[in-house]
Amino acid sequence: MKVGIYYGSETGNSEMLCEDIETELGEGFDCDIQSLADVDPAAMEKDAFYIIVTSTYGNGDLPSTALPFEEALTEGKPDLNGVRFAIFGLGDMVFAETFNHGSMKLSEILKAQGAVQVGERGLHDASGFDMPEDVALPWVQGIMGLMAADKAA
Repeated sequence: MKVGIYYGSETGNSEMLCEDIETELGEGFDCDIQSLADVDPAAMEKDAFYIIVTSTYGNGDLPSTALPFEEALTEGKPDLNGVRFAIFGLGDMVFAETFNHGSMKLSEILKAQGAVQVGERGLHDASGFDMPEDVALPWVQGIMGLMAADKAA
């Protein structure tokens, strides 16, 4: 299966987590890691699956590398019917009012263009004791389990 693993980041944590996710998925997947800054949402394919990892920046906004992708979605309004994605957010509960709003906003925008979210949004809290990969890797295994069950049905 072709898997696009895309990240939005200010500090590089999302990119590093995408590399961990690629390793966790293993050899059975054709993975492509890219910054959201380099992704044209109109080119997202229906026969691929997308895992998006993004942080939240400032007052609940997307990080700078995700802004071109967000703009292409909101202004270009590409038809994403049939596109499937899962999304994982990096945030910090110290900022409770905007905790993981970046991943929430991006999920809502993708769904507004017709994309289908698989599973629940994964969330990491930098204020907690778990490392991002300790939360994300079990989450991604659950997501891929949902994909396998859907394919078998």
